[in-house]
Amino acid sequence: MEDKIIRSEEEWKKILTPEQYRVLREKGTERAYTGEYWNHFEEGVYKCAGCGAELFSSDTKFDSHCGWPSYFTPLAGDRVVYQEDRSYGMIRTEVLCAKCGGHLGHVFDDGPEPTGLRYCINSVSLVFEKKPKK
Repeated sequence: MEDKIIRSEEEWKKILTPEQYRVLREKGTERAYTGEYWNHFEEGVYKCAGCGAELFSSDTKFDSHCGWPSYFTPLAGDRVVYQEDRSYGMIRTEVLCAKCGGHLGHVFDDGPEPTGLRYCINSVSLVFEKKPKK
């Protein structure tokens, strides 16, 4: 992964929309079935809305029926980092962008093969870049 991006909270507030800031910087979540990408299946790459790092491929996206975009693996192991999340009386594994530290969502062990994982990611944490036509 490239060099990490470090910005002040005031800088983030200038760069991000209020909803992006709430999710990426304050660890919020969007309501299920409301995000732009939960039911989006075009070919391309999903990037971090905070820094543009390429995080997930449409090749690993699947319909998990949870209301958020779901992937069974990130593009590469160094694209995301993990942190224990004990909020709301639960123990979960939070997924963060390795480059800017933005909150993306959580990972669960109820996904499809080959990994058995479900990366449940907020749409507002992502921007999509469509695969160019050949």
